Amino acid sequence: MKFLNDWRLIILLCLTLGLAPYFPEPHLWGKLKWIAGGAHGMKGMDWFDTFWHLLPFLLLIRLIVVNFIKK
Repeated sequence: MKFLNDWRLIILLCLTLGLAPYFPEPHLWGKLKWIAGGAHGMKGMDWFDTFWHLLPFLLLIRLIVVNFIKK
């Protein structure tokens, strides 16, 4: 579980998996706009896809909180 505390790995995941594909806009951004617009037409696969693109950012938030609490 050491990889969950590796800043470089988590940031790399955020920049790659979290945002890919990048054009015309980051995929996660498009999904979040869709959800903010009411999520009309979203199916189970869309929610699953959103979760996997959001996961690296959740890990980054977790890492920030864990390091903040330690200090």
